[in-house]
Amino acid sequence: MKPKTTIILHSDPQNNQLAEQFKSTVRSIVSQINRDFDVIFLGITDTKTRDSLEKNSIEITEIKIKDKDFAVLMNEALKQSEADNILYIDNRTNPVILKKAALEAFQISAVRNSKSGLFYSDYELEDGGNIKEIKLLFHHTGRVRDNQDYGKVNFIRREALDKISLFDESVKHNSLYDMRLKISEHYKITRISNKFNGSFYKVVASKKKANVFDYLLAGKDVQLEAEEVVTNHLKRINAYLEPGKFMTSEIKYDDVSTLAASVIIPVGFRPEFIGTAIESIRAQTVQDIEAIIVVNGGDNDPTIPEVKKYMKGGELYDPGKPEVYLIVVDINSIGFCLNLGVNQARGKYYVQLDSDDRLKPDAVEKIIDCFRSSGDIGMVIGSYEVWEKGDDGFLSRMKDIPVVTHDEWTEDNGRNNLLRINGAGAPRSIPIHIIKEMGYFGINDDAYARNYGEDYEMVNKIAEYYKIGRIYDPVYEVIRHSGGTDHAINQEVIDRNDEAKDDMRKEIILRRIAFNTI
Repeated sequence: MKPKTTIILHSDPQNNQLAEQFKSTVRSIVSQINRDFDVIFLGITDTKTRDSLEKNSIEITEIKIKDKDFAVLMNEALKQSEADNILYIDNRTNPVILKKAALEAFQISAVRNSKSGLFYSDYELEDGGNIKEIKLLFHHTGRVRDNQDYGKVNFIRREALDKISLFDESVKHNSLYDMRLKISEHYKITRISNKFNGSFYKVVASKKKANVFDYLLAGKDVQLEAEEVVTNHLKRINAYLEPGKFMTSEIKYDDVSTLAASVIIPVGFRPEFIGTAIESIRAQTVQDIEAIIVVNGGDNDPTIPEVKKYMKGGELYDPGKPEVYLIVVDINSIGFCLNLGVNQARGKYYVQLDSDDRLKPDAVEKIIDCFRSSGDIGMVIGSYEVWEKGDDGFLSRMKDIPVVTHDEWTEDNGRNNLLRINGAGAPRSIPIHIIKEMGYFGINDDAYARNYGEDYEMVNKIAEYYKIGRIYDPVYEVIRHSGGTDHAINQEVIDRNDEAKDDMRKEIILRRIAFNTI
């Protein structure tokens, strides 16, 4: 009689897992209250492990690795399985320990959700002896990032795998990503959530912590393949934008600007940084510009007197330098601040500058040159270096992080691939009239948005109609510090930010499907 489920796991875990940790994974399989399963190991396991399973009347199969890619191994395992369901345990880099009732719970959920092809659940994370409950995000159409966490254990209907012709063996690095996107095109994907003590399994943490620049260390071949995976997915769901489709060939408008550019800085309670940002504007090789500082902390914000030092009557005022203007509001909304600056701007182009960052002296010059290089550019995005402010107040370049060029952007496919990644680069510059044409920046009126993603939404909108110009020389300096929004951010903040951008991705995908059906 064929088993209802085949459990597939790796017998050669990496990351210096101890033999005892692997045994704990096996013991958790043996202890399942639902006994209707067999086990397939990807790799050859030891005699004691085989004996412990066979002693409990669990049938096992071993797949020899022989330098085979993941997709090839999985397909060999699936061809050995006769079960209706697959429970895949990704124990390659972390020990995974199932709760005793995990398999039974997955199977009941599968009965309840007959239109779902893949199931995933919240899990416990053991880190240094402490247990933390990891709450994953619910799946929807916008979850197309390749780094989206679907946990270490997936319960998959065999019919769903057959529907997508098992794993694509041409995909070498992103097999699970490719599989998930393909299944989502035909079936629902179900998250099983946990309120308290309801996780299905435990993962033993590695020592690595979240870092917003981790993606820079991914190999080029991995990134290119992930781009191909998401591009093919967009094509299959009719959300792909063909090169040049819907694009404006030449931008025509009534230019009422009186300056070359307006650098707009939203800021709140950062008196220690704003002077450095303003000085970088005053040092530009192009002086036909202005600085618009929008303070969002109200009348008592200590940033205000620092800004006033650079205005008429201030001790640092210089009539030969770009004018500094101040707007004060009592609503902390980055998009709102940007829109106020846009409405006051006298420049032809908006130039981004965060209050704790700096522009290179030739930034505005290179941005304007890029716009002038082609009449169909609706946005210019530069490249940046990452700097760090030490406890002594000095700034130093973080040389272990390369210049962030976002060179994964291509003219033909950048606007499709942008749905996979979390940003397009910095600084960003947009003609003022196009910002207004696009309906301004979001002011936290998008689902889940909390001063995050308003620029990401804008890039995606503009890229649907206009060419994006790129500058691959560093023209911007991101400064990391203990109070920065990207400094050692925790999982709660990461999840909140991902919710915001993924909801934007969903709306973008639905909009592009509508474009393609016209």
